[in-house]
Amino acid sequence: MSTELSAPDFDQLANLLLEEGAVTFSPSELHGILVGQVAAGQRFEVAGLAQFCAQQLDLDQLSQPSTAPNLGLLYKQVLAQMESGDFELALLLPDDEHSLPLRAEQLGLWVTGFIAGFGLGAGESAAKLSTEAQESIGDLVQIAQIETDSESEEDEGLLMEVEEYVRMAAMLLFAECNTPPETSDVGAPTTH
Repeated sequence: MSTELSAPDFDQLANLLLEEGAVTFSPSELHGILVGQVAAGQRFEVAGLAQFCAQQLDLDQLSQPSTAPNLGLLYKQVLAQMESGDFELALLLPDDEHSLPLRAEQLGLWVTGFIAGFGLGAGESAAKLSTEAQESIGDLVQIAQIETDSESEEDEGLLMEVEEYVRMAAMLLFAECNTPPETSDVGAPTTH
Protein backbone atom coordinates (compact mmCIF):
# COMPACT_ATOMS: atom_id res chain seq x y z
CA MET A 1 0.00 0.00 0.00
CA SER A 2 1.51 3.29 -1.15
CA THR A 3 1.46 6.27 1.18
CA GLU A 4 3.02 8.60 -1.39
CA LEU A 5 1.57 12.08 -1.16
CA SER A 6 0.19 13.74 -4.25
CA ALA A 7 0.53 17.31 -5.44
CA PRO A 8 -2.26 19.69 -4.47
CA ASP A 9 -5.07 20.21 -6.97
CA PHE A 10 -6.47 23.64 -7.90
CA ASP A 11 -8.78 23.93 -4.86
CA GLN A 12 -6.17 22.66 -2.40
CA LEU A 13 -3.58 25.09 -3.72
CA ALA A 14 -6.14 27.91 -3.55
CA ASN A 15 -6.67 27.09 0.14
CA LEU A 16 -2.91 27.05 0.79
CA LEU A 17 -2.54 30.46 -0.85
CA LEU A 18 -5.44 31.79 1.20
CA GLU A 19 -3.82 30.51 4.41
CA GLU A 20 -0.57 32.25 3.40
CA GLY A 21 -2.44 35.53 2.89
CA ALA A 22 -1.79 35.53 -0.86
CA VAL A 23 -5.47 36.13 -1.53
CA THR A 24 -5.01 37.93 -4.85
CA PHE A 25 -2.83 35.21 -6.36
CA SER A 26 -4.32 32.43 -8.47
CA PRO A 27 -3.25 28.79 -8.10
CA SER A 28 -3.20 28.63 -11.91
CA GLU A 29 -0.84 31.59 -12.12
CA LEU A 30 1.57 30.08 -9.58
CA HIS A 31 1.52 26.76 -11.44
CA GLY A 32 2.17 28.61 -14.70
CA ILE A 33 5.17 30.36 -13.14
CA LEU A 34 6.63 27.03 -11.99
CA VAL A 35 6.07 25.42 -15.41
CA GLY A 36 7.63 28.48 -17.08
CA GLN A 37 10.70 28.22 -14.87
CA VAL A 38 11.12 24.50 -15.62
CA ALA A 39 10.53 25.10 -19.34
CA ALA A 40 13.29 27.74 -19.30
CA GLY A 41 15.70 25.24 -17.75
CA GLN A 42 15.57 26.33 -14.10
CA ARG A 43 15.66 23.76 -11.31
CA PHE A 44 15.09 24.22 -7.57
CA GLU A 45 16.26 22.73 -4.31
CA VAL A 46 13.64 22.61 -1.52
CA ALA A 47 14.70 25.82 0.27
CA GLY A 48 15.18 27.68 -3.00
CA LEU A 49 11.73 26.68 -4.19
CA ALA A 50 10.07 27.93 -0.98
CA GLN A 51 11.98 31.22 -1.23
CA PHE A 52 11.15 31.62 -4.94
CA CYS A 53 7.44 30.94 -4.35
CA ALA A 54 7.28 33.33 -1.40
CA GLN A 55 8.90 35.99 -3.55
CA GLN A 56 6.41 35.39 -6.39
CA LEU A 57 3.53 35.61 -3.90
CA ASP A 58 4.95 38.90 -2.55
CA LEU A 59 5.52 37.36 0.90
CA ASP A 60 8.59 37.66 3.11
CA GLN A 61 8.45 33.92 3.68
CA LEU A 62 5.98 31.04 3.69
CA SER A 63 4.39 30.93 7.13
CA GLN A 64 2.22 27.80 7.10
CA PRO A 65 3.99 24.49 7.80
CA SER A 66 2.14 22.63 5.02
CA THR A 67 2.80 25.13 2.23
CA ALA A 68 6.45 24.39 1.40
CA PRO A 69 6.00 20.59 1.31
CA ASN A 70 2.91 20.94 -0.91
CA LEU A 71 4.72 23.33 -3.25
CA GLY A 72 7.56 20.80 -3.34
CA LEU A 73 5.12 18.09 -4.41
CA LEU A 74 3.67 20.40 -7.06
CA TYR A 75 7.14 21.20 -8.38
CA LYS A 76 8.12 17.50 -8.49
CA GLN A 77 4.92 16.75 -10.41
CA VAL A 78 5.65 19.54 -12.92
CA LEU A 79 9.22 18.33 -13.39
CA ALA A 80 8.15 14.71 -13.85
CA GLN A 81 5.44 15.66 -16.36
CA MET A 82 7.75 17.90 -18.37
CA GLU A 83 10.66 15.43 -18.39
CA SER A 84 8.57 12.36 -19.20
CA GLY A 85 8.84 12.88 -22.95
CA ASP A 86 5.21 11.78 -23.33
CA PHE A 87 3.66 15.27 -23.37
CA GLU A 88 2.02 14.59 -20.00
CA LEU A 89 1.91 18.20 -18.78
CA ALA A 90 -1.42 18.94 -17.10
CA LEU A 91 -2.29 22.61 -16.58
CA LEU A 92 -3.51 23.35 -13.05
CA LEU A 93 -6.93 24.84 -13.79
CA PRO A 94 -10.37 24.68 -12.17
CA ASP A 95 -12.31 21.56 -13.14
CA ASP A 96 -15.31 21.43 -15.47
CA GLU A 97 -17.73 22.02 -12.58
CA HIS A 98 -16.65 25.68 -12.54
CA SER A 99 -18.14 28.18 -14.96
CA LEU A 100 -16.64 28.58 -18.42
CA PRO A 101 -15.85 32.29 -17.84
CA LEU A 102 -13.93 31.41 -14.64
CA ARG A 103 -12.03 28.62 -16.40
CA ALA A 104 -11.13 30.95 -19.28
CA GLU A 105 -9.95 33.60 -16.80
CA GLN A 106 -7.80 31.04 -14.96
CA LEU A 107 -6.30 29.83 -18.25
CA GLY A 108 -5.34 33.45 -18.97
CA LEU A 109 -3.74 33.70 -15.52
CA TRP A 110 -1.89 30.40 -16.06
CA VAL A 111 -0.49 31.74 -19.33
CA THR A 112 0.44 35.06 -17.68
CA GLY A 113 2.31 33.10 -14.99
CA PHE A 114 3.99 30.89 -17.57
CA ILE A 115 5.21 33.86 -19.60
CA ALA A 116 6.55 35.55 -16.46
CA GLY A 117 8.22 32.37 -15.19
CA PHE A 118 9.69 31.55 -18.58
CA GLY A 119 10.96 35.10 -19.14
CA LEU A 120 12.49 35.21 -15.68
CA GLY A 121 14.12 31.82 -16.14
CA ALA A 122 15.32 32.21 -19.73
CA GLY A 123 16.57 35.77 -19.41
CA GLU A 124 18.58 36.94 -22.40
CA SER A 125 18.76 33.44 -23.89
CA ALA A 126 15.10 33.84 -24.91
CA ALA A 127 16.34 35.97 -27.82
CA LYS A 128 18.10 32.87 -29.21
CA LEU A 129 14.90 30.79 -29.44
CA SER A 130 13.82 29.34 -32.77
CA THR A 131 11.29 31.19 -34.88
CA GLU A 132 8.64 28.61 -33.95
CA ALA A 133 9.31 29.05 -30.23
CA GLN A 134 9.21 32.85 -30.52
CA GLU A 135 5.91 32.63 -32.42
CA SER A 136 4.54 30.40 -29.66
CA ILE A 137 5.46 33.02 -27.06
CA GLY A 138 3.72 35.67 -29.17
CA ASP A 139 0.62 33.46 -29.33
CA LEU A 140 0.75 32.94 -25.56
CA VAL A 141 0.86 36.70 -25.00
CA GLN A 142 -2.38 36.95 -26.99
CA ILE A 143 -3.96 33.98 -25.20
CA ALA A 144 -3.22 35.58 -21.81
CA GLN A 145 -6.00 38.06 -22.66
CA ILE A 146 -8.61 35.29 -23.06
CA GLU A 147 -12.07 35.91 -21.65
CA THR A 148 -15.63 34.89 -22.32
CA ASP A 149 -19.02 35.47 -20.78
CA SER A 150 -20.57 32.59 -22.69
CA GLU A 151 -21.40 29.09 -21.51
CA SER A 152 -22.04 27.64 -25.00
CA GLU A 153 -20.82 24.22 -26.07
CA GLU A 154 -18.98 25.88 -28.94
CA ASP A 155 -17.04 28.11 -26.53
CA GLU A 156 -16.40 25.06 -24.32
CA GLY A 157 -14.81 23.31 -27.30
CA LEU A 158 -12.78 26.39 -28.20
CA LEU A 159 -11.48 26.67 -24.64
CA MET A 160 -10.36 23.03 -24.76
CA GLU A 161 -8.53 23.70 -28.04
CA VAL A 162 -6.79 26.75 -26.57
CA GLU A 163 -5.80 24.76 -23.45
CA GLU A 164 -4.26 22.09 -25.67
CA TYR A 165 -2.37 24.70 -27.69
CA VAL A 166 -1.03 26.26 -24.48
CA ARG A 167 0.05 22.86 -23.19
CA MET A 168 1.86 22.02 -26.41
CA ALA A 169 3.52 25.47 -26.56
CA ALA A 170 4.87 24.95 -23.03
CA MET A 171 6.21 21.53 -24.02
CA LEU A 172 7.80 22.98 -27.18
CA LEU A 173 9.58 25.65 -25.16
CA PHE A 174 10.69 23.03 -22.62
CA ALA A 175 12.07 20.81 -25.41
CA GLU A 176 13.97 23.70 -26.94
CA CYS A 177 15.46 25.04 -23.70
CA ASN A 178 16.22 21.71 -22.02
CA THR A 179 17.93 19.80 -24.80
CA PRO A 180 21.29 18.51 -23.72
CA PRO A 181 24.11 20.18 -25.64
CA GLU A 182 25.39 18.29 -28.64
CA THR A 183 28.32 16.12 -27.70
CA SER A 184 31.51 17.42 -29.16
CA ASP A 185 34.42 15.43 -30.42
CA VAL A 186 36.42 16.29 -27.31
CA GLY A 187 37.60 13.08 -25.75
CA ALA A 188 36.73 11.03 -28.83
CA PRO A 189 39.42 8.70 -30.06
CA THR A 190 41.53 10.18 -32.84
CA THR A 191 42.73 8.22 -35.79
CA HIS A 192 46.09 9.03 -37.42
